[in-house]
Amino acid sequence: QVQLVESGGGLVQPGGSLRLSCAASGSIVSINVMAWYRQAPGKEREFVASTTSGGRFADSVKGRFTISRDNAKNTVYLQMNSLKPDDTAVYYCNAGITSYGSYDAYWGQGTQVTVSS
Repeated sequence: QVQLVESGGGLVQPGGSLRLSCAASGSIVSINVMAWYRQAPGKEREFVASTTSGGRFADSVKGRFTISRDNAKNTVYLQMNSLKPDDTAVYYCNAGITSYGSYDAYWGQGTQVTVSS
């Protein structure tokens, strides 16, 4: 069994910063791509960033967000700077993980980020 657990969300003022973490645990053989998505109220879930090719980002967060990964800890981080009210959403971690006998995409439970004054 594999689990992804996000942390680091919260309330922040516009212009502020937050760092999200997502730790994978369980019967893991290897982890391929790790990524972040977000879903704002009334909107569909959208891609934010992934570890592919050194880092891929949605246009809306380029230059403000960075993604990094600690392979020893099976953890991916999303550093969010210059936050805007439009960044308010539930942020979800996603990872392609090979467990014993199978490869699947896993999702975390989400962490709320609210940007407001």
